[in-house]
Amino acid sequence: MVARATPAHEAIWRILEGVSDPEVPAISVVDLGIVRAVHDEADGLVIDVTPTYSGCPAMHEIEQAIVGALNAHGVTGARVRTVFTPAWTTDWMSDAAREKLRAYGIAPPGRTSDSALIPLMRRGAPVACPFCGSRATDTRSDFGSTACKSLHFCNACHQPFEHFKAI
Repeated sequence: MVARATPAHEAIWRILEGVSDPEVPAISVVDLGIVRAVHDEADGLVIDVTPTYSGCPAMHEIEQAIVGALNAHGVTGARVRTVFTPAWTTDWMSDAAREKLRAYGIAPPGRTSDSALIPLMRRGAPVACPFCGSRATDTRSDFGSTACKSLHFCNACHQPFEHFKAI
């Protein structure tokens, strides 16, 4: 659950909504669901962030972008704290993020199951093409430009596209 406890922090959340994910710039870190809380501690403002996976190579860049955006709006001394539990899931992505992914040309993830184990490769129903909506698609690779995406091809409109895997 995302903690948006106080109205005083709403301005901070609006700033964070302007911080793009470095791997998928069409969505913000808030839309992605990785910003978990904004709160005050004795040593200043703290932004809790849960990485999409523990080895996410973009975390350092995300931390810098968050602090930089806050600094640019006059909020100094903030820090980002990485929080690993509960583990991030694509279910934390907003509906707006899913629609932004589709408009960007990436098939959004479906909802995850309640399974405790997440396979790295899974083949299920064909992924709908984000360009034409056809399900006449083929998986070309279980891994795309990042580990969280797979590569597909649409047989209807002949467009290649990525799919953000449900995790």
